[in-house]
Amino acid sequence: MTPKRGDEVAPPPVADEWGLRFATNEAAKGRGELAAEAPGNTRRCFEALRGDPQAQSDPDRQHRLRGRLAERILGGTAYPQWEYEVTSGGRVRYLVDEARRTVWLVSAGTRHPKDTE
Repeated sequence: MTPKRGDEVAPPPVADEWGLRFATNEAAKGRGELAAEAPGNTRRCFEALRGDPQAQSDPDRQHRLRGRLAERILGGTAYPQWEYEVTSGGRVRYLVDEARRTVWLVSAGTRHPKDTE
């Protein structure tokens, strides 16, 4: 079955890991493309998001977006928007829902998003 918006990203979280869910169908499709192009980096990305989606230890790879991209609305609630650099062009953008310990994937792709240029 192809993942879609609202679905949990496999595998499910264990212990104190954060849950990952797709906020958009595009993120679900893009995750598959990233995994096919760079499986090791994609796995490291999702392990990092499950462990600490707001880590600031490697700001070149994982950081909160700024300006008009700093927040995004999902279901009527504004969440901080972050980005993880999977490859030189590949990115995963996500929202951090601290109350539910959930990371919502809003986009994933093998190319750099044009809205930051």
